[in-house]
Amino acid sequence: MTKMHLAEINVGLFRYPTDDPRMADFMNNLDRVNGLAERMPGFVWRLKDDTGNATDIEVPEHPGMAVNLSVWEDVASLENFVWNTVHKRFYERRAEWFALMDSMHHAMWWVEPGTEPTVAEAMERLAHYDAHGNTDRAFGWDYLDEAVQWRDRRCASLAAE
Repeated sequence: MTKMHLAEINVGLFRYPTDDPRMADFMNNLDRVNGLAERMPGFVWRLKDDTGNATDIEVPEHPGMAVNLSVWEDVASLENFVWNTVHKRFYERRAEWFALMDSMHHAMWWVEPGTEPTVAEAMERLAHYDAHGNTDRAFGWDYLDEAVQWRDRRCASLAAE
């Protein structure tokens, strides 16, 4: 039996145009963070355009939305990147660059190795998660028993709010 890979999407609504000076720290570090992701053990694939990132990829019906879509070998690999690298510092600053959304902004699902999900499929999975909560079709960190780091970080961030 082939071990499934973990696909994830996270989206955000930009607070400002990407060339606005208030976005500079985020935009100037995209290549750094994306390059780190690609070098991480367990990284498989990420959505990107000719510039090497995905900020110019438009999400139909959602102007001004940034989309990050990637595939990882397993939960531990994604968690390691999210919580144990410089990515975490930018994640903690997300409110500076992205507006608060009234719907889910992150979802995951299992894919066959070699699968490169489309934006349309990923947005459908995200909408499914938003409408139905955790299911086998789409889920959040709390659906994954092996997502130990998320539990620790989530509890700490909720306590700080």
